[in-house]
Amino acid sequence: MISNTKLDHLLRVDTPKDYRVSYKYHILFWVIYFLFNTLRWSSIHNDFSYSLKTNLIGFPIHMALAYFNVYYLMPRYIYTRKYVLYVVYIIAALVLMLLVKYNLTYYLVSPVVMPEIAPEINHLTFDYAIQTMLGEFYVISFVTAIKITVDRLRENSKLHDLEKRQLTTELRFLRSQVSPHFFFNTLNNIYSLTLEKSDKAPEVVLKLSELMRYLLYGTKKRKQNLRKEIECIQNYIDLERIRFNDSLKVSFKIEGDLDGHTIAPMLLIPIVENCFKHGASKNINKTQINIDLKIVEDFMYFSAVNTIPKKGHKNKKISKEGGIGLSNIKKRLELGYGKNDYKLSIFEKDGMFNVGLKLRV
Repeated sequence: MISNTKLDHLLRVDTPKDYRVSYKYHILFWVIYFLFNTLRWSSIHNDFSYSLKTNLIGFPIHMALAYFNVYYLMPRYIYTRKYVLYVVYIIAALVLMLLVKYNLTYYLVSPVVMPEIAPEINHLTFDYAIQTMLGEFYVISFVTAIKITVDRLRENSKLHDLEKRQLTTELRFLRSQVSPHFFFNTLNNIYSLTLEKSDKAPEVVLKLSELMRYLLYGTKKRKQNLRKEIECIQNYIDLERIRFNDSLKVSFKIEGDLDGHTIAPMLLIPIVENCFKHGASKNINKTQINIDLKIVEDFMYFSAVNTIPKKGHKNKKISKEGGIGLSNIKKRLELGYGKNDYKLSIFEKDGMFNVGLKLRV
């Protein structure tokens, strides 16, 4: 039995990273903003000391309002569509900020609370209130825009990671379908030979062990060496030749340089298997199967052609269970390769069933 720990490990899918903004970036943003604002207003007032003091008072208020908005008001009222309450609370926060900033500036810095306006304002006026609240609203809007942008990027990253995880999971599932389906057919071959008490049974078992080794150890990678995939196909063909004897004619031709090319493991086997399962197994007459593989630069051209069984020959069990192979290949190609990386064609012509695959390898 598989332990719970091992089972959890097998079923675990890595979760996407939490793309939070580090505290150091918050600090860096406010430090740069503070220095910029201090230098800007010192040039306007021609008084660095006054600008420094007012910004030391103003920036904690900026920060409190900005974080209060993005971390409390927006999640509670904007995201829940309570817009009226949001407007009420943001106005209340701005009014409270106005009173705090005015009194701190008046009593700690200078009675002239806004020297840039002529005549100089030394008491709480409507102009001072409007100018100050607009300034704070500008800061809130700027920080909110940054927060929304970061949130959107984080959500897009999470969505991308989720799609990637779903893709990986589906590919694993499709690949897991191939092995039991393949073994089911191969074990049927061995069963037939043992019933006949054929001397070929030991050879079939040896070939099957080689296939099992490939399926157990060679299919763990996302891409496998093309030569190993071809060796697997050759072993399968040898098994079927033993089973069908002279009633089956198989041609397997390979052209081009196989070195340096890779392929999704067990991608071609279902095509070859389909030839035997729905060609040779259903045909009471002699069957011809032609399999060709050619490498041209970065592309592999693979074709499998088999005799179509006569219409009078039916096997309900085979036709019911034989649809896994080609549909599996279509899904794996869609999920594992780009649109320009493959072309799959399936058609009947002159009494032959044809499957052609052009694949970037």
